[in-house]
Amino acid sequence: MATPQKATMKLTQEPEIVTWPETHYVFVEKIGPFQNTAPQAWQEVHPLVPRISEHNKVTGYMSLYKVGPKIYRAGVAVAAEPKNLPENLKYEKFKGGKYSRFILTGSYANLGEASGRVFEIVAEKKIQMHDDYCIENYKNDPRTTPEDQLVTEILIPTV
Repeated sequence: MATPQKATMKLTQEPEIVTWPETHYVFVEKIGPFQNTAPQAWQEVHPLVPRISEHNKVTGYMSLYKVGPKIYRAGVAVAAEPKNLPENLKYEKFKGGKYSRFILTGSYANLGEASGRVFEIVAEKKIQMHDDYCIENYKNDPRTTPEDQLVTEILIPTV
């Protein structure tokens, strides 16, 4: 009996150096193991997006995270400093900067494995990181995009 083959993860192996722009960011922050905090943070953010959108132009969905202290932020980028935010949301003007970008194509279920592989590549290639947030930038809408066509940029702060 043949065993089913696990689908190959579609992750770029060579980083591209990019400059992330300054971004107005509205988010929920959680501290602790990402496998717990990431889903909790997104469960809190998603229902608030319509209320955020009433007074602000949402320009994208992204998470910021730090591996060392295990800080995870789930949120949305907005076009300008936000107004009339729902309670429990924080705002920060994220300064952006230089990043090594990797691209994952496929299910969000692969993000944990993909991020692990990205950090392996960073170590193998001796890419110098600086102490700032890593970014997951979700390029398309999972409500209207087939799961195998979802695109996520994984960005590592680079010296």
